[in-house]
Amino acid sequence: MGPDLLHLSAAGVSLVLDCRGPGLPAVAHWGAALDGTLDDLLVAVAPQPIGFSVDGTVRPSLVPEQSSGWLGTPGLAGHRDGQAWATAFEVTAIDRGLAAQGVPEKGGPEVGRSADTVRITATDPIACLDLSIDLELHPSGVLRARGALTSTAPGTYWLEHLTIFLPVPERTAELLDFTGHHLRERHPQRTAFTHGLRVRENRTGRTGYDAAYLLCAGTSDFAHRRGEVWALHTAFSGGARSIAERTYHGWSALAGGELLLPGEVGLAQGQTYQTPWVYAVHSAEGLDGVAARFHRYLRARPHHPAKPRPVVVNTWEAVYFDHDLTKLTDLARAAAAIGAERFVLDDGWFGSRRDDTSGLGDWTVSPDVWPDGLGPLITVVRDLGMEFGLWVEPEMINPDSDLAREHPDWIMATGTRLPRTARSQQVLDLANPLAYAYILDRLGTLLTEHDIAYLKWDHNRDLVEAGHPGTGRAGVHDQTHAVYRLLDELRARHPGVEIESCSSGGGRVDLAILERTDRIWASDCIDAHERVAIQRWTSLLVPLELIGSHIGAPLCHTTHRELPLSMRAGTAIWGHLGVEWDLTGADESSLASLAAWVALYKELRGLLHTGTLVHADLADPAFEVTGVVAADGSDALFALIATGTSASYPPGTAALPGLDPDRTYHVRPQPPGDVADGNAAAWGAALPWCTPQGVRLNGRTLGTAGLRLPVLFPDRVLLVRVTAVQEDNVPVRVTAESPALGVTEPPALGVTVPPALGTATEPPVSGPAVGDALVRGTAGSIVRGAAVEEA
Repeated sequence: MGPDLLHLSAAGVSLVLDCRGPGLPAVAHWGAALDGTLDDLLVAVAPQPIGFSVDGTVRPSLVPEQSSGWLGTPGLAGHRDGQAWATAFEVTAIDRGLAAQGVPEKGGPEVGRSADTVRITATDPIACLDLSIDLELHPSGVLRARGALTSTAPGTYWLEHLTIFLPVPERTAELLDFTGHHLRERHPQRTAFTHGLRVRENRTGRTGYDAAYLLCAGTSDFAHRRGEVWALHTAFSGGARSIAERTYHGWSALAGGELLLPGEVGLAQGQTYQTPWVYAVHSAEGLDGVAARFHRYLRARPHHPAKPRPVVVNTWEAVYFDHDLTKLTDLARAAAAIGAERFVLDDGWFGSRRDDTSGLGDWTVSPDVWPDGLGPLITVVRDLGMEFGLWVEPEMINPDSDLAREHPDWIMATGTRLPRTARSQQVLDLANPLAYAYILDRLGTLLTEHDIAYLKWDHNRDLVEAGHPGTGRAGVHDQTHAVYRLLDELRARHPGVEIESCSSGGGRVDLAILERTDRIWASDCIDAHERVAIQRWTSLLVPLELIGSHIGAPLCHTTHRELPLSMRAGTAIWGHLGVEWDLTGADESSLASLAAWVALYKELRGLLHTGTLVHADLADPAFEVTGVVAADGSDALFALIATGTSASYPPGTAALPGLDPDRTYHVRPQPPGDVADGNAAAWGAALPWCTPQGVRLNGRTLGTAGLRLPVLFPDRVLLVRVTAVQEDNVPVRVTAESPALGVTEPPALGVTVPPALGTATEPPVSGPAVGDALVRGTAGSIVRGAAVEEA
């Protein structure tokens, strides 16, 4: 291969760069891995020189320029007093290397494993601009890219956008991205990939509900287990845009970058703007392959959570603003009794915060509600063996607060006009050094003076007219980077404290915020019916251990839907488990059942949080099948979920994907989610395989012929455990708490690995012991064959 080509390859993915110049490199291939000699690749894929806007051919680069003849969306837009609006960059250097393992990069996320890297340096001496482009292909097959632009002339270069483009082949026929709103985050929408532009812009000042999240281009009818998919994620927690563009010249691309407000970034001589990282994935195995690559990348980070994800009890839906030491002490004791490991005190503990209209910004413990401070409650929680966590919303300020009365000039505004309030609050200008220092000091004092292991970091409004009050200049860009600096500095000072990203539920979910936090809150809606879809699609990017998922009360306060505990818990264990329910009012039967579900989560979190997430592609829209398969293929858990009434009676079969095709598995229902709760079982029509003895089949059969789905009432779940059987008839499984999170990761797609460290054998399974392993006699609420369950 000559110097005209640069080939990066990892985990079945190839990126080939056309470096012939004199302009910026173009992507000649991004997709399935290539091998052999590639010397003639550029000739093989070159178009005929006809139909273009200039003589010869047009070769759009990573940052397409009009000077090359490209008249589609430009990769760079801006000007210097009306000049330098068109560029013609000349490459001055192309450097290839490896990103050092575990070494954080200035201004960017950390790199967990050595990545194949390329830095392209270019200049335009007429426009007086320098450009660099960083590309990294990680061992997971995840590609990421970013650009940096420097002005080298006097005056101000006003930047409109700098966007990285990655081409995809013409066989991509459909686009998938996401939409949503509060309580209904990340719902998919599909469109045909036709000529023209599809642009998704987020102007909310946070990642947002109605954002692309992932922008995917795939072959016709791609699904979880089939089709080729190319996916792109713009990792930024402020304004962002994602682009899919297809031209009649046979060129198609995905692109992403920051959405800048007018006048937001002006570069003086010597100043540099850097784009967010754009993450990109190719999968030959459908959407599950996309998720597998992202999850493997995230789990390889050195700062990925390493200890088992503790069971959380959060006080919000239990007490709301009604803080009372006696009540909260009783709640903490109930939490410990069902097996909770972390107790989080939510909103209402500070300043004048008795409701959501006042107090934000006054981050001192309220003497009215807590006359003896938080110490007595923290002591109770710690003595019960749980960690203590606290809710904060540092980026926001209520006009009715001591801070606002003392520093009205710290509120983001376009000048003298304040934006309209939202949830009775405004936004604190953290780009103001004094405001930044105040918040850092107040949070630092809280963490120093109290035994706090966890912060639930909230962000409850969009940024409307978010400017710097002194100048009136747009400030979303500055605010977003100030929040990143604040989180980074706080974590450096208090490295043992974990932080959750919450934003009116799931309004801030992206890989940039996840570089600085330990989990995300997927939605304020914990109705299990709604959470099935929310968690399914959130997990396309984010692995389960980073998704907060709570068991709510029998009656959901956001939807008023009432669901049995088996559905609420059987959905919530597919994440970082928590409970948000006034346990002091629950009966003994419900508490015993809840404790059994918590015990199951503790047993299986080592599997759920390190294994490969899989989904079956079903013809029946009334069912969902989700599973996690251990990295070594020895163990798996599947959930058969009915979200509606099937048109088939009884329903058909469902494949159990992702298993080792050549291994034999013992398949049986998993207590306490082992009841096929439907009218068939209630009337004595049993599902033949759904017994403690179960069935034994190899992975190929289970992935092809599958299992017969149960007749279930709507909003019911049946858990299925699948463990590999050795030749001596002893099933093998990953034990509870093992392996440690972040140590074991799914293998590269198509790669077989030996059994994971920490695997252990279990005794041969026989008789009803499997089905009755968990104590449920105290509840007396589950009757086999009748499928009756209390909430």
